[in-house]
Amino acid sequence: MSQSKNDNKEEDFYIENGLFILTAKYLLKRGSCCGNRCRNCPYHPRHTKGSNKPAENV
Repeated sequence: MSQSKNDNKEEDFYIENGLFILTAKYLLKRGSCCGNRCRNCPYHPRHTKGSNKPAENV
């Protein structure tokens, strides 16, 4: 059975205080850091645009 589109969206982000918070899982799918100081940035070094090495704790 395949997942619905809503199930995938819940894995990609959640809403907190009116803000869309991207999950580490989604950010890893992007392939590199965007440099926008994402709360769940999974890359090392964090918040450095172009970083593509996943942090050890991810």
